[in-house]
Amino acid sequence: MEAIVLVGVQGAGKSAWYHANCRDTHLRLNLDMLRTRNRENILLHACLAAVQPFVVDNTNPTAKGRRRYVELAKAAGFRVNAVVFRISLDEALSRNAQRTGRARVPDVAIRGTCAKLEPVTWAEGFDEITWVDVEADD
Repeated sequence: MEAIVLVGVQGAGKSAWYHANCRDTHLRLNLDMLRTRNRENILLHACLAAVQPFVVDNTNPTAKGRRRYVELAKAAGFRVNAVVFRISLDEALSRNAQRTGRARVPDVAIRGTCAKLEPVTWAEGFDEITWVDVEADD
């Protein structure tokens, strides 16, 4: 079984990547949709118990924040992969400006996530790391 942890600032294309690559095979854990960590935790543990592949579709900027998913998934026998979205701050802000309604987040949130973003490393326990370079015309 596979768990995928997406990493990147808001507007990087994480949710679009999920829909294009694994919407038919992996359950999506997303705080924008679930609204609370409690709901996310319930669904995460249900995936682990049911041996259901899943994607953590959040910004996941810090190694400490990612550790929880990696440790739980590994303990349940999952392969854990990171998909890291590399995008410039200017491009993320530009993409966000094109969003409407709840999809648009305050620019300060993107800047804050960018400032907290820690590089993903093999030492975190990932079985695979994929880097997605996001360009202006992606």
